Amino acid sequence: MISRSIISLLCFLAIGFQVALAQELPRSSESALEWLRKMADAPRQHNYSGTFIYYAGNHIESSRIVHKTDDAGEHERIEVLDGTPRIVFRTNDELKCYLPESKRIYTEKRWFRKFFPDILPQPFGNIDENYFIKEVRRERISDHECQVISLIPRDSLRYGHQLWIDVKTGLLLKTAIVRGTEVIEQFAFAQLEIDGEIQSDLVKPDAFMTQDEWKVTNLLTSVIKKGELKWQINNLPTGFQKLIEMRRNLTEKPVFVDHIALSDGLATVSVFIEPIIEGAPTPKPGFFTSHGAINIYVRVLNGNKITTVGEVPLETIKLIGDSVFKLN
Repeated sequence: MISRSIISLLCFLAIGFQVALAQELPRSSESALEWLRKMADAPRQHNYSGTFIYYAGNHIESSRIVHKTDDAGEHERIEVLDGTPRIVFRTNDELKCYLPESKRIYTEKRWFRKFFPDILPQPFGNIDENYFIKEVRRERISDHECQVISLIPRDSLRYGHQLWIDVKTGLLLKTAIVRGTEVIEQFAFAQLEIDGEIQSDLVKPDAFMTQDEWKVTNLLTSVIKKGELKWQINNLPTGFQKLIEMRRNLTEKPVFVDHIALSDGLATVSVFIEPIIEGAPTPKPGFFTSHGAINIYVRVLNGNKITTVGEVPLETIKLIGDSVFKLN
């Protein structure tokens, strides 16, 4: 349930008011930007394995990760250790998600790098235009000395970030998303080994996962050429750019869904447009939340459900979702 004060704030923002901080914040130093460059490169250059913890409110979830680099590229296994078992294998941008309880496998080609500790595009783009990047202090995480970097948003449209970057390798060991003094979510390694030898079988499915009774669903993505998609966003918030337009067969959806992906260089937002099937339940418009920094906004337009999802504040989600329109 969203409080009246938040609703009032959203209405106020919707008519164009933004808290601009750009004049108060200087440009980021070259040394601070160099830490981000090092962090963006690190996952492609190092082997690592360990356990990381995700915190959001009262929700805590631990995962085990093994990451190997070789001449063929990157190979990775992430296994969620709490709740419903989930194991994701990645070879470069090819993903396979195994659900042992239901014996289902979902495959997909990754369209954007966004998995801890690999959270920055490479090379990264306009982050300094949207965040003031500041070197803060040194701290130790999982027995590794880290440089703490603060990313302070230059306006009210995005969250702040704290990054703990391994001094030796540049690998991200901890990250926190914040709004003011409130910590919204965190990822942090509880145990980590960097640059150790990793056997190839550790990043391959176990024997029981290769049995014939597993059902495989291939989640297909078709990149749409510029101008082909009839849905557009007419007023992107400051700092956000369109990354890609796609058509996808998402899980449990009877029809293909149009997908527009946006980013400000760090935060990502996705807009999904799908026709409302005759006889299906009428979508419920409004705001929905999940764990942590992800917010969701749903509206109905001309017989279509428009879902905007992203790791940005509610007012930003609404600005983007309300700007979606269909070309004649």
